[in-house]
Amino acid sequence: MASKLRRLVVGGLAGGVGAGLACYLLLKENGNGSWFTVTAENPAPKIKRALPPRDDQIKSLQSEPFDVVIIGGGATGSGCALDAVTRGLKTALIEADDFASGTSSRSTKLIHGGVRYLQKAIMQLDYEQYKMVKEALHERANMLSQAPHLAYPLPIMLPVYKWWQLPYYWFGIKMYDVVAGSKTVKSSYVLSKKNALELFPMLRGDKLCGGIVYYDGQQDDARMNLTIALTAARHGATVVNHVSVTSILKEKKGDTERINGVQVRDEITGKSWTVPAKCVINATGPLTDSIRKMDNPSVKEICCPSSGVHITLPGYYSPEQMGLLDPATSDGRVIFFLPWQNHTIAGTTDLPCEPTHNPKPTEDEILFILEEVKNYLNPDVEVRRGDVLSAWSGIRPLVSDPDKADTQSLARNHIVHVSPSGLVTIAGGKWTTYRAMAADTIDKAIEACDLNPKFRECQTDGLKLVGAHGWTPTMYIRLVQDFGLDCEVAQHLAKSYGDRAFAVAKMASLTGKRWPIIGKKIHPEFPYIDAEVRYGVREYAMTAIDMISRRVRLAFLNVQAAQEALHDVVEIMAEELQWSDKEKQEQIKKATEFLHNEMGHNVNRASRDKIPINLSKEEIQLYIKRFQIIDKDRKGYVSINDIRRSLKSLGMKLTDDEIHTLLSEINTTYNGQLDLPDYLQQHDDKEVPGEELHEILKEIDTNMNGQVELDEYLQMMSAIKSGHVTYSRFARMAELEEQKHEKEMFKNKISVERSGGGL
Repeated sequence: MASKLRRLVVGGLAGGVGAGLACYLLLKENGNGSWFTVTAENPAPKIKRALPPRDDQIKSLQSEPFDVVIIGGGATGSGCALDAVTRGLKTALIEADDFASGTSSRSTKLIHGGVRYLQKAIMQLDYEQYKMVKEALHERANMLSQAPHLAYPLPIMLPVYKWWQLPYYWFGIKMYDVVAGSKTVKSSYVLSKKNALELFPMLRGDKLCGGIVYYDGQQDDARMNLTIALTAARHGATVVNHVSVTSILKEKKGDTERINGVQVRDEITGKSWTVPAKCVINATGPLTDSIRKMDNPSVKEICCPSSGVHITLPGYYSPEQMGLLDPATSDGRVIFFLPWQNHTIAGTTDLPCEPTHNPKPTEDEILFILEEVKNYLNPDVEVRRGDVLSAWSGIRPLVSDPDKADTQSLARNHIVHVSPSGLVTIAGGKWTTYRAMAADTIDKAIEACDLNPKFRECQTDGLKLVGAHGWTPTMYIRLVQDFGLDCEVAQHLAKSYGDRAFAVAKMASLTGKRWPIIGKKIHPEFPYIDAEVRYGVREYAMTAIDMISRRVRLAFLNVQAAQEALHDVVEIMAEELQWSDKEKQEQIKKATEFLHNEMGHNVNRASRDKIPINLSKEEIQLYIKRFQIIDKDRKGYVSINDIRRSLKSLGMKLTDDEIHTLLSEINTTYNGQLDLPDYLQQHDDKEVPGEELHEILKEIDTNMNGQVELDEYLQMMSAIKSGHVTYSRFARMAELEEQKHEKEMFKNKISVERSGGGL
């Protein structure tokens, strides 16, 4: 009855804001945040505790002893926490930054069994490689079933350019299906050249013979990681982020020292305390050796980190539901080209690097990926440096086994090692096998530390994660009908939060429009809404970086859009977390640095600075004219005051802080996601944040002296012409100023009538 009433309110009265308010208030009355019906086919999920606030989790960590303390909140650490708590162990998970802030959010987004490993297993008759593939394929199926809202099958094409490769690749892919057995996602198949080009029109067709399509899985890696951690918390684990381990505590037992806890510090408040524990697990990925050296400073390093860079391109670079794998690039590395969240991800590189929590992409790595992409795309598709919307580097934690004499050889799979003092280290492996890695780790921890779990065997095989229990592929329709959400937003919420999407929708603000009724977007080009920021705080987001990169994926999809949404995101978080004005400014500063250094903003700037000016004489004259219109005082440069005056003349009011955002834009790559008229309309008569004006200033100000010279402007326009930069707010502002200037000049001309009729 309630469902019919909700539909009646939305469907029959949605012609005005009053109807929207009626619908909104009606939905607010239901406090459970869940609308799916419990039936025999859709039973009620196992009752778990509500997600505790972070303050309660911190109190638990300060006052309780634990069976297991896990250091590291990536996929493996979160998987260990879920495995341990479901076995009945008193569990704590401690993450120095944010869940998935390292490698786990910077993957290729694939859930795969390892086609290349299977090839080696067959060609070299390697049984260990075969077991790895078999395990990974089982775990692939498990991930697709435990969180179907976050993980889904994806067809991937292997283009074939020589006829003899067709049967060769076909046999290998068919063996992949055979090894998967009943866990096969879908059967692979062969394509003719014509059919391959129909499915992937962007492919270069001159040398193409055909293609082979096989299936793997794809996921939203950061949200999957977070969901695993939240599921552990709802099962009873104490899960905290932004708490770092500063030392490992030990006690004497006979002739040996045994670990009995850790010393921690809350990075938000600065407070420190000790956490007693029977077992400490090191699951810190590339930073594995830093924790091992807390246990024993003289221990040999086992981690051999490797940097893998990915770039995000516009969605038109690939079909919506078809990926591409090139198994033979110019230097032997594999290149993936995958659709993801209406964009295209291309990668990856593989270079040795230093272990760090803040890896940065380099221009050489970005250009390598772009060059490889050019090799197999149709010449009609111009691959431009300026189309790189975002770039990031993830560190693969390759390891050598300390239990083997030959420590130079890297482990093919993960390793679980126990030190003499009882530190359990899990290292290596890959995203797909996180659950199996966690099961091996907890098995070893129980044995090494004499733990007494309620269940000796692993309980997570087939365990559904938070959001999966009431999710269906068409659930988003209920969000549209019952809440009055935009269809694209509803689909996004359903895919990101599963059945928790209803709880998110309940927090959405009224739009004041006829439709959609609720859900204010934080950026006009993306389906993220204000409610996700508020809900993200309840999912333990404590910084603006947590929000724009992992609770919503703006930073990974479009770094410029993330910069533009940052101010509004910080304002909403400030309401939830009671931030002062000083804290808001600090959050914006840190998030901007993150976008510049780790998401590719500064790399874009550096690449543009190397472009020679290739403008024609007419183009140079045009741009000089536009520059001089903005530089009304003929100083020879454009200052923040010039930009403020120019934007005001175009209808925008500005604060001092926000002018700098506009001027910084030429130092970044703006990718055409937001036109200046849209930008003006979005802000209307509001004051633009000062950070934005500084960004627009830095966009052109390559020598960082706080002003824009003519040569810097010409260099930006040359970069736009060559495709190294796709769009610039400063350039668009200059163009609009010229149009306005021309209109004013036309009005000031003496008419024929006033001149006395001409000659």
